Amino acid sequence: MERYEIETFLTLAEELHFTRTAERLLVSPGRVSQTIKKLERRIGGALFERSNRRVALTPVGRQLHAELLPAYQQVQQAVAHASAACRGLSGVLRVGFSGPWSGDLILLAAEEFHARHPRCTVEIQEATFTPAFTALRDGDLDMLVKELPAEGPEFAVGPVLFSDRRALAVPVTHELAARETVSQEDLALVPLITPAGASQTFLDAHYPRRTPGGRPVPQGPTAVAWSEMLALVGAGKGATPVNAMAAEYHGRPDVVYLRFDDAPSVEHVPMWLKGSETAELQTLVRVLHEFAPGR
Repeated sequence: MERYEIETFLTLAEELHFTRTAERLLVSPGRVSQTIKKLERRIGGALFERSNRRVALTPVGRQLHAELLPAYQQVQQAVAHASAACRGLSGVLRVGFSGPWSGDLILLAAEEFHARHPRCTVEIQEATFTPAFTALRDGDLDMLVKELPAEGPEFAVGPVLFSDRRALAVPVTHELAARETVSQEDLALVPLITPAGASQTFLDAHYPRRTPGGRPVPQGPTAVAWSEMLALVGAGKGATPVNAMAAEYHGRPDVVYLRFDDAPSVEHVPMWLKGSETAELQTLVRVLHEFAPGR
């Protein structure tokens, strides 16, 4: 297949409209139609169903699209990487972080990254819960550094940068506050304050509805922002699971942070949208790994 045939087929498979496809490719609709017909003759069957009202992929067309698109994206990335290697890294990488401990790591790595590649800079911003992944999907962010899990198979996950113990933020007036540690079974003793903007995938991983022993976990209020969640904890409205490092960054006189003695660690990783791996992004991931705690 010629490059223009591949581009025409993939664009039409996305647009499902000959005129819009032609506008994107800067050719005439007739040229798009001729290219597709030529491709169909070579393959030996129809790739699109056409009518006056709609254009749709045939089963053969769907199979070709599913197999061709990743290969085409890989070729584009390889060319982009080779070009970047020749000219040196450049541009801006926008990186989101879910907690200040991740933000500190990004800032440290970004300084070294810029020193090695002066034409490339890193911009960071706080991005939490589901809106963070929406920003990745929409292209408003190039990378996230946050705790697992990722919210869907369309996201690539890099190497673990650091792990942290889990803790429970409880009101200083609650009976649990006198403990040195807590267990997952203790979640049944206090309402759980949960983030309003989090996906079910994230909630299942960090905000269980039952303890490992099967006891129900009382549900408390929800909050949009982390500061609001801590305010609710301090006001005695419930407790919320956190990274143990939150005690160093978010100390409050009305909140006590108790480490779990039986919960798995929270792993923090870089994440990005599959197919968006540029040479700049991959280089920053390597620098982040160099500066990760314990390295």
